Amino acid sequence: MTVSQEVSTFQRMLETLWNKFTDEGTWIAICAGAIKIILILILAAAVIRIAKVALRNFFHIRSKAPIGFSERRENTLLKLIENVITYVVYFIAIINILSILTFDIKGLIAGAGVVGLAIGFGAQNLVRDVITGFFIIFEDQFSVGDFVRIGQFEGTVEEIGLRTTKIKNWTGELHILPNGSITEVTNFSIHNSVAVVDVSIAYEENIEEAERVINELLETLPDKYEDIVATPQLLGVQTLAASDVVLRIVAETTPMNHWAVARGIRKDVKACLDEHGIEIPFPRLVTYSRSEQEAASVKKQTTQEREG
Repeated sequence: MTVSQEVSTFQRMLETLWNKFTDEGTWIAICAGAIKIILILILAAAVIRIAKVALRNFFHIRSKAPIGFSERRENTLLKLIENVITYVVYFIAIINILSILTFDIKGLIAGAGVVGLAIGFGAQNLVRDVITGFFIIFEDQFSVGDFVRIGQFEGTVEEIGLRTTKIKNWTGELHILPNGSITEVTNFSIHNSVAVVDVSIAYEENIEEAERVINELLETLPDKYEDIVATPQLLGVQTLAASDVVLRIVAETTPMNHWAVARGIRKDVKACLDEHGIEIPFPRLVTYSRSEQEAASVKKQTTQEREG
């Protein structure tokens, strides 16, 4: 092919592109496709929003039914179903957008199936995560809002998915754990907690009087703290320490509220003991000067001589 032939071929290509670029039908097709894509995205967002609102209303009505349902389980299922709806709607939207862009959808789906099968053999951890996540939700091992300990991580469950679980520590860190790595779970939010408070009094004080004062105080605490399930109990003397007698108080509380209740009980007991003049011991240090020691030694020696 000569140079002139190459130039003429290039010119014909430019003319063809120019004709397509200036063709009215081409711009109509582009505008129509763009409008369809925008409408699909708007419709997908609207469907997701409407579906989430309908789902939340359904769970709200369900919570008022005569049959009791676990609020923890309901919150977990709600968040999971919302995620599934979002993924499904956006997947359908992407398929339709690719169809508008004249991609071969059947070929893509068939190819994706083959690739997915190949990846499946190498993605055993992913499959394990999904299966474990399904059983966590199905068996209601823990739910969104629960305070749990998983391995070395401890905190509030923020989200449970089929692949990962998110736990937020009380200091703000967010731990994302693959579900397949969850082998042991300690859930602190299912049953009531117990607040344990140790109170020290001096050896010089009357133990029976101190117990009577504390018991009178404990009778008033259920009305003061709504998180206390039953009247706290004074178990008695827990320890005879070097400089104090330790009394132990236990109080059953609603789940995960034992720390706050214990702090409140300590404050109330301290104020009550001060009001009744019962001393809470504190470290004491007795010092002797050298002159006092010498005087005591001389006095002791003189006494022994007299006795002798």
